[in-house]
Amino acid sequence: MPRVDAGQAVRTVRSQLRWMTRAKPGDYLIALSAVSASTPVIGRHIQPISGMAALGVCGRTYLPGIVSAMASARFDPGGYQLRRQQLALTPTVLTEALQGIVSADDLSHPWPSHPQRAPLWKAAGQRRYVHRSSVHYGDHPSQVLDVWRSQEHPGTPAPVLVYIPGGAWVFGSRTLQGHALMAHLVRRGWVCLSLEYRTSPQHRWPRQMTDVKAAIAWARANVAQFGGDPEFIVAAGCSAGGHLATLAGLTANDPRWQTELPADADTSVDAVVSLYGLYDWQDRSTVQRARFMQFLERAIVKRSQVRHPEVFEAASPVDRIHEAAPPFLVVHGSRDSLIPVGEARAFVDKLRSVSAATVGYVELPGVGHGFDLVDGARTGAVVAAIGRFLHQIHQNQSGSAAGAAV
Repeated sequence: MPRVDAGQAVRTVRSQLRWMTRAKPGDYLIALSAVSASTPVIGRHIQPISGMAALGVCGRTYLPGIVSAMASARFDPGGYQLRRQQLALTPTVLTEALQGIVSADDLSHPWPSHPQRAPLWKAAGQRRYVHRSSVHYGDHPSQVLDVWRSQEHPGTPAPVLVYIPGGAWVFGSRTLQGHALMAHLVRRGWVCLSLEYRTSPQHRWPRQMTDVKAAIAWARANVAQFGGDPEFIVAAGCSAGGHLATLAGLTANDPRWQTELPADADTSVDAVVSLYGLYDWQDRSTVQRARFMQFLERAIVKRSQVRHPEVFEAASPVDRIHEAAPPFLVVHGSRDSLIPVGEARAFVDKLRSVSAATVGYVELPGVGHGFDLVDGARTGAVVAAIGRFLHQIHQNQSGSAAGAAV
């Protein structure tokens, strides 16, 4: 029989007793749904319910503010005119954000401006660019990705984008999210990988991060078979996916999140694009921030910040910034009621003060969370801006590599 570690057993029991004394009814609901989601055979079908339980218990923190912001924007007497004015500013905002980063020739091209249907309704048609679906990047059933590329094999190795969907760390589905951006890049010769990853509450943080690291390592080792260039890989994501992409970019080859990968696995990325991401996992300075931290403690990390501060600090992008960070493009809306724009501004300011690489920042006036799913008037221009930014970064790296070879 295996030897029992008495000390570890005592610590485990104490930890469980502490949880039981502090737990609220919602915590028991989360725990019960997570256990159910682990049930063989049917567990995979229950897992979305587990995520909904976490959001239902903790999401009420944000719902009143979101509803209030939407109502104010929709029913304010001057709202319609203001929205039209803010929309008209989009080309100027994008041009100014990329000035000095993107070539003058690229900036001279007009931005897409024609009204479109909500991107959400175009997602099914955009999936025609999926070349291979449900490719495994790991052994777990949830460790899968879709390969997006043109039907013709690229003549030369194509730049690669790894897209990480959002979902408050409790959903990690590649369905619907990022389709407008990936379709745009595929039409310009890119190979895109759309991830699915394991989530809470069934899995405790940092499982989300270790899956993202595994996917990046898989791309470095395998994307060439699909025509991608393993020497140029971008991490991109929205909301919680923006947090994961940002953290991945700032923690290249960090051993704490690569314990299940081969020793020579490469999890570095060459650029990061974050759309309405979250960058601070430590701040409790406001009521909203304190409630967010409680959500992380109860549903995602399942540990208290007071007892395990190192876990939250390691997962907080704003506290992981360093001089060797890759190029970044951060996109955020000024009316984001879920992740206030001040968080993006603070992150960008610190990144610019420390990083030696390019840092672009696009702040869209009047835009809220998840705009790339519902705002057809702006999304086309924004994905074009991302494409121009990444094209320039790719050119810069290719030129540097050519110069080094000479």
